Formats: sequence, structure tokens, C-alpha cells
Amino acid sequence: MSTSGSTAAQAHARADAQLLPQWRTVVWDDAVNLMDYVTEVFRRHFGYPQGQAEALMLRVHSEGRAVVSTGLRARMEADVVAMHAYGLRATLEPVP
Repeated sequence: MSTSGSTAAQAHARADAQLLPQWRTVVWDDAVNLMDYVTEVFRRHFGYPQGQAEALMLRVHSEGRAVVSTGLRARMEADVVAMHAYGLRATLEPVP
């Protein structure tokens, strides 16, 4: 079986995905969750390394919000639901 056909199909799928509207998951600051907990959620759910997770957490803390993921709407909706399950405030918004 040739892999060139599947590679071409994957490239085509990526090109199609780039044409679709992009969305982002925004996590909002709250007075409930500890900074260490928010950092751990970002590491566990998104797989961010410690430094990047801490930087995002500090942005949430200091600016009141941070974009934590960007992509297709269905994936971002799943990330928002996951953040809610962790007890974090999160919303979905279109990328301008």
C-alpha cells in the first residue's frame, strides 16, 4: 500500500481546515481557583510545558483572561466544556 496517497489526503485535509473559520478558547480570571491549580489544568488538558502553562495562568491573573487554544469550532467547544469540568470559567469566541 502506498503512503503517498494518504500523505496527499492529509495535506488536503489540512488545507481545507485552514480555510474554515478559526475559533479560540478563552479562560477568564476568577476569585476561586488557585494559580497552581490553573497551571496544572493547562498542563494536564492542553499538554503545555510548565513555563507556558505558568505564563498563560499569569495572563489570566493579570489581564483577566487568556486565549489558551485556537482551532476549529468543534475542538474549541470541547476545550470550553473541559475547562468548565475543571471548574474554570471559559468561553468560545471567533478569531477576528
